[in-house]
Amino acid sequence: MTLPPALVASLGLTWLGREPGVLADGREELFDVYRATIIWDDQPRTLEVEAAGTMPLLGMGLLHGHEVNLRVVAGGAVTIAALP
Repeated sequence: MTLPPALVASLGLTWLGREPGVLADGREELFDVYRATIIWDDQPRTLEVEAAGTMPLLGMGLLHGHEVNLRVVAGGAVTIAALP
């Protein structure tokens, strides 16, 4: 999961350190990494969050075992549901 630094700060997440990450264009950068606990499929799940100056992003690891539907228009709905 990737969140903007201001949101990470407002949530008071625990800093774990700096780790390299690969961007979509193939460049590697260092990111501050934090620990967060979220509720996913009605269960608490602890994960690492990278702070980056971008929109919030979910990784494929979190989405594994789920169906994702997108309305690809400005303001379009996104639904995520666990697969049976």
